[in-house]
Amino acid sequence: MSKLRDSGSGASSAQLPISNPPLPKNVRSLAAVSFFTDVSSEMIYPLLPVFLSTVIGASASFVGAIEGAAESTSALLKLGSGWWSDRVRKRKPLVVSGYVLASVARPLVALAQSAGQVLAIRLADRVGKGIRTSPRDALIADSVDPAVLGRAFGFHRAADHAGAVVGPLVAFALLKWSGMSMRTVFALAAIPALLAVVVVVFAVRDIPGNSKIEARPNLSQPMGRRFWAYLAVVLVFTLGNSTDAFLLLRAADLGVPVALAPLLWAMLHVVKSVSSTPGGALSDRLGRKPLIVTGWLVYAAVYFAFARANASWHAWALFATYGVYFGLTEGVEKALVADIVPDARRGAAFGWYNLAIGLGALPASLIFGAIWDRAGASAAFTFGATMALLAAAGIFLVAPQRTLRVS
Repeated sequence: MSKLRDSGSGASSAQLPISNPPLPKNVRSLAAVSFFTDVSSEMIYPLLPVFLSTVIGASASFVGAIEGAAESTSALLKLGSGWWSDRVRKRKPLVVSGYVLASVARPLVALAQSAGQVLAIRLADRVGKGIRTSPRDALIADSVDPAVLGRAFGFHRAADHAGAVVGPLVAFALLKWSGMSMRTVFALAAIPALLAVVVVVFAVRDIPGNSKIEARPNLSQPMGRRFWAYLAVVLVFTLGNSTDAFLLLRAADLGVPVALAPLLWAMLHVVKSVSSTPGGALSDRLGRKPLIVTGWLVYAAVYFAFARANASWHAWALFATYGVYFGLTEGVEKALVADIVPDARRGAAFGWYNLAIGLGALPASLIFGAIWDRAGASAAFTFGATMALLAAAGIFLVAPQRTLRVS
């Protein structure tokens, strides 16, 4: 059966939801899992660059190498797990195993004594993420009506970012008022990680007898030239989108105290959380392309401004603006993937999408770190902004105005 989907600059009347029905239980449950996972992760992540540079003694280039290698490893697994979930038509086992592995590995940072050990722990954490992400995204797409696909992905991202608000606030409270060490805070991150595992095991389910997927799915069915062109543009953007650890280092350079880094990170995720669901829902009505282009332009503006910032309040203002970029693009980019590929290939499509981002993550962070070490922060942020502008121009050539989908 074929159906016409507008994922470009305007939406057809058949696509517009007449109401806002509650999202399915699967979407809400997976959102809760992401919430608890991010509480755990973000109790650690905002402190990790400082921990590496002050306690462990790692350079900016090594910080970039750790984060880039972790994300690239994760991306390679996202492709395999997504393809396999299409083949066996079961998403949940991969989702569960990925969350369990990451939840066990992540708090072990508390025991690390060298940068190499941190790298190994981060890689294990990201292996878990690699196993779960593409099947989870495909399961979200399988669980909702196409007319609210953007809202579903936006809601999931909003919950994820809400957890990233709570995590840094918990870390801040433990550091500031309880006098705990960073290592103790890292160890306590195991508690919300356990809650995430409980929810994913007992509340999430596969979609049995999904009418959108054939009994014997055609895994050789092409995903189309538009999809591959879209991935090429995403890769261009990713090459300028280095790890956000560099933003935290830049904030420290601008005078933001270490103790306030979790609050700065929490503020960023408040903006992400507040803007993600409206951004996704807006893309259901206006199309994906306008939201993605606007978001990438916001990213470019923020990076250009970081290159020229010279006061601590600039860091706070730019972090808040940076959150809008996520709200406009994160869920929308994923919804566009689901729009332009056959339903039976969704797992593999999300795998390729995540692989493109991951393949760009390592060189992006290495390039950014190298430019920072050799030419300074201003040059590094200017490079990131320039790549975002190139990608924003490129998306006009590949994002479809109307897409004929075959399911």
